[in-house]
Amino acid sequence: MQTKELIGRVEQMALPLCEQAGVSLWDVEFEKEGGQYMLTITIDREGGVDIDHCEQISRAIDPMLDDKAFDSLPPYTLCVSSAGLERRLKKPEHFARYLGETVEVKFYRAIDGAKVVEGKLLGYDNGDVTIECGGQTTVYEAKDVAAVRLTISF
Repeated sequence: MQTKELIGRVEQMALPLCEQAGVSLWDVEFEKEGGQYMLTITIDREGGVDIDHCEQISRAIDPMLDDKAFDSLPPYTLCVSSAGLERRLKKPEHFARYLGETVEVKFYRAIDGAKVVEGKLLGYDNGDVTIECGGQTTVYEAKDVAAVRLTISF
């Protein structure tokens, strides 16, 4: 099973479970970390996610992942976690939800001498990210952007 197909299937299974638990499905990833594969289901909820929410989703989806369709996967660890305060924005709806908020943008290679910039998120269009930083508005192309995360200042 290809990674995209796996993620799509897990999203389909997790969505109704998340709705029943009163949380939203933020993301699903299947990645190799070190020598171990991780299937990570990230959830969110207005007011925050606690360990009970994560446990409820984990216990509900774990037996579903024992289906024969998943037999071809390499050994992996299932992880259900909160999106967190400094969550990574990946999908268009993530960016739309946090327009006007402060984000950190990491680049694959330095742009104007910096590998990271922080500023107000003004827009997102097909992977291109528009940031206001120091009174200047800049559009960073999708090909240059490695990751975008919310930043929290206390």
